[in-house]
Amino acid sequence: MKKVRITAVRQTVYADLMAKYENQIEHACDVREGQQWVSTDGQQPEGMCPAAWSSMREFVESLAMGKGNFYDGWMKDPMSAMISCNDGFRPFSFYIEAIDE
Repeated sequence: MKKVRITAVRQTVYADLMAKYENQIEHACDVREGQQWVSTDGQQPEGMCPAAWSSMREFVESLAMGKGNFYDGWMKDPMSAMISCNDGFRPFSFYIEAIDE
């Protein structure tokens, strides 16, 4: 199986939606832009946000098995994907890519 690198690329914050719908919370996310993890054998890396993992798990598992080319040519690199976590107020976009280590 291949290893898969997961990179936190960008967070978007929808302050208007947060003000309208969310109960105010002090701390929502520990992920930081540029942070990286490596998945071995398609497993959740230590320290990876469980909610973010649930959004990308199937893609990581596929890449780990050497499968790619999601959605018939969606990504320039067919052994990669750009996946966002499921936080509707402050989603993070993650670049996931198969690597040879």
